[in-house]
Amino acid sequence: MKGLRCVTLLTLTARTLQVTLPAADLAQSPALPALQARQDRRCGPEVARSCPQAQCCSSGGWCGTGSQFCRAPTCQIDYGPSCDANIRPEGPDTSSVPRPKVGSVPYGKAIYDCTVKGGIALTFDDGPWNYTEDLLDLLAEYDAKATFFVVGRNAGKGAINDPSTPWPALIRRMADDGHQIASHTWAHHKLTQITPSQFRNQILFNEVALADLLGYFPTYMRPPHSMSDATTDGWLAELGYHVTYFDLNTAGYLNDGPEEIKKSVGIWDGRVEPLDPATSSLLVIEHDTVYYGVYTLVRHMLETIKRKGFRTVTVGECLGDPKENWYREVSSRNAEE
Repeated sequence: MKGLRCVTLLTLTARTLQVTLPAADLAQSPALPALQARQDRRCGPEVARSCPQAQCCSSGGWCGTGSQFCRAPTCQIDYGPSCDANIRPEGPDTSSVPRPKVGSVPYGKAIYDCTVKGGIALTFDDGPWNYTEDLLDLLAEYDAKATFFVVGRNAGKGAINDPSTPWPALIRRMADDGHQIASHTWAHHKLTQITPSQFRNQILFNEVALADLLGYFPTYMRPPHSMSDATTDGWLAELGYHVTYFDLNTAGYLNDGPEEIKKSVGIWDGRVEPLDPATSSLLVIEHDTVYYGVYTLVRHMLETIKRKGFRTVTVGECLGDPKENWYREVSSRNAEE
């Protein structure tokens, strides 16, 4: 019992000391500065705090620098001034480029289907990435054309026009090989969940980077996560964009494994095998960021297309849109390099 009383007395004494310790003594506690510094690094809506100008706000709500904090689209762009999505790339200003609405393909309205029969338009989102060069080699092997919906700066890969990365050469090769280049925005943020100014950056920053490399930027785009509404469609129409979706999704991005990819093969076969090129066409979404999609599924798709007598076409071709309508020209010192 004495032992119990002693423990109780010590506990009460400790509690009493904790309550009555003078504020001056608390302020001198060595643990408090570290705690305060840690709290100062918090950011995001839960603490209603933004990071300093040179820092990023991670998805977990911490301020910092480097890819772990700054990579798009997980960096919180409202609270991290230096998030990758907020950084304008080097390149010419495209905001004043004339944007006439030429041709018969609608602007600012959802496009799901090809209009020209006999073609299959393979499209690849989210790149360029580590597998894109091999994908270009594979397409060249089959003399196949595709459309690349390029993201300017996602997944910590750096800007697509950064000369220290492999991306400039890959994007120029896409163009040289006869593929169509389209926009998938600058940093893959959901367009319906960002502010009007952030929306404009997402579109224009990608234009700047592509114009820096090529001397032009696209009129075709695909909203990230296929998310656009009447408001954002209207903004895209003002900027002169064709809003491009798809009518076949094999869900390769959900099946990135040696066994899982067979599900995507099955989806493809189930849709394509019954089709007659004389009466059919398809607009297909894939991703050049998906390993087994690139190295297993795409070859199977190309074999099927060849065997059944379809043609691989770009999105512009599958809509009967002349190539001169796919891009808007911009003067750029780097486009000829």
